Amino acid sequence: MPASADRPGIIGRLKRVFAEEDWAFAPHEVPVMPGSPGSPEHPPRRRIAYALIGILVGLTGGFGNALIAANTTTLAGALGLDPAEIAWLPTVYVMTNVSANLLLIKFRQQFGLRPFALIFLGLYVALTFAHLFVLDFASAVLVRAASGLAGAPLSSLALYYLMQAVPAQHRLRAVILGIGVPQCATPLARLFSPELLAMSQWRTLYLFELGLAALSLAAVLALRLPPTVRQKAFEPLDFVTFTLFGGGLALIAAVLGLGRIVWWTEAAWIGWALAAAIPMLAAALAIEHGRAKPLLNTRWLASADVLRFAIVTLMARIVLSEQSFGAVGLLTVLGQNNDQLIPFFLLIFVATVVGFLLSAATLDIEKLAHPVMLAIGIVAVAAWFDAQSTSLTRAPQLYVTQTLIAFSGAFFLGPSLLFGMTRALKEGTGHVISFIALFGILNSIGGLAGSALVGSYQVVREKANSAALVQAIDTTSPLTQARLQAGAAGVGGVVSDPALRSAQGGALLSRTATREANVLAYNDMFRMIALLATLTFLYLAALLIRREIRARREAR
Repeated sequence: MPASADRPGIIGRLKRVFAEEDWAFAPHEVPVMPGSPGSPEHPPRRRIAYALIGILVGLTGGFGNALIAANTTTLAGALGLDPAEIAWLPTVYVMTNVSANLLLIKFRQQFGLRPFALIFLGLYVALTFAHLFVLDFASAVLVRAASGLAGAPLSSLALYYLMQAVPAQHRLRAVILGIGVPQCATPLARLFSPELLAMSQWRTLYLFELGLAALSLAAVLALRLPPTVRQKAFEPLDFVTFTLFGGGLALIAAVLGLGRIVWWTEAAWIGWALAAAIPMLAAALAIEHGRAKPLLNTRWLASADVLRFAIVTLMARIVLSEQSFGAVGLLTVLGQNNDQLIPFFLLIFVATVVGFLLSAATLDIEKLAHPVMLAIGIVAVAAWFDAQSTSLTRAPQLYVTQTLIAFSGAFFLGPSLLFGMTRALKEGTGHVISFIALFGILNSIGGLAGSALVGSYQVVREKANSAALVQAIDTTSPLTQARLQAGAAGVGGVVSDPALRSAQGGALLSRTATREANVLAYNDMFRMIALLATLTFLYLAALLIRREIRARREAR
């Protein structure tokens, strides 16, 4: 009897926790669209609380993949994985994360913000806790895949909380800060990782992530967002489209994430994945093209403005891989690791924060393309200077260029989002889902495509440079003989056999040639990125000039 008497009370309390509050909105406070919170005025203390929670949730979402991507070598050793297997962990996170917003937006519209926040944050906490019990490759991949899906809502929550922290007239600036907070997690992960790993090896990374997730859940429970306007959103064909479209994108992400590691022509599964992904994506788009209320508005997505936006954003993500893959990869080849690069990543973090703050402060809704063009131009110049690297280059020689690139990556992202978002809202709220999906795909797939492109080019150039260097070595040359003797003398204290010493000298010379070939390959890669960035800059400049000419003609 006591148990049955208590049950309604427990259920009632749970209902109150998950229920949306009744909120009497003034006309100017009504949510812009179903699924987004209202815009009431808040007292200063509540604004500060919203801001702090937004930063906490945003960093939690950003650390979800950043901690793994920054420590793949350590995790590979701890779990006994080879390079191809460990590469699946950050890749599978993107595979499930990239298309999740297609359904999450409609979930918010139909069920409200409160259930959306608590269900997915609670699921994320549970999955992060499950990471502590990962013992093999299969369980690690399964948990990472589930975490990618559960972690997708965190960026939206961070954005909504930060929007509540500012007055209504500054909400667009808060959007820039909201998408910027998760981006700061990548340099922070490399700053904190050495200390975390020193405490208790790899499990400390997951404990740190679990702590952030639990704090985020507690904060969201303590201070809820203003409620949204709900409506029936889901249709049966939504799930068919999501299965086909999400599955196709997941296969594309797997190919891009693993292709350069297993090599494109060496692994048969790459061909099979592409053979399955293309018809799946085509079928999803064909279904959406014929729907009265599509999940993806194919006609709008195929319009000239949206296609130009997609091209510029994709190219921007590709050239920004100069930092995430190029500079970090070069320093790794030259023998530097996270422990030695703390000042380097601290500068990148500061530059990223400054980039988002300046982007928000200088926001001009009428000139959203100009910051994007400026950022891409800065990347072109910085990449060209990085192409002068040598085997003596260390992090201090890259401080200026990498600070500029980190600033550019932050400075372009907010205006790029708002450029597409404002055009989607002009067409109606139904286009917002299409744009959010497009923007997420461009950033996630674009990041993988950038690493795949520049990484593959670096491998090809390394092989070509290595062959050229080996052919140029003349074993009868006095300089070569002196280098071999110097290498043999260096191991003379531990190797007594003359033949073995001579072989060691040859091995050291070969290792030096490989290092120089890698440095030359990274320089070739930097020059390619500078060329791509320059072409993108010129393309965007041509679009702006054409728009200006048209505006002047219409004004006459």
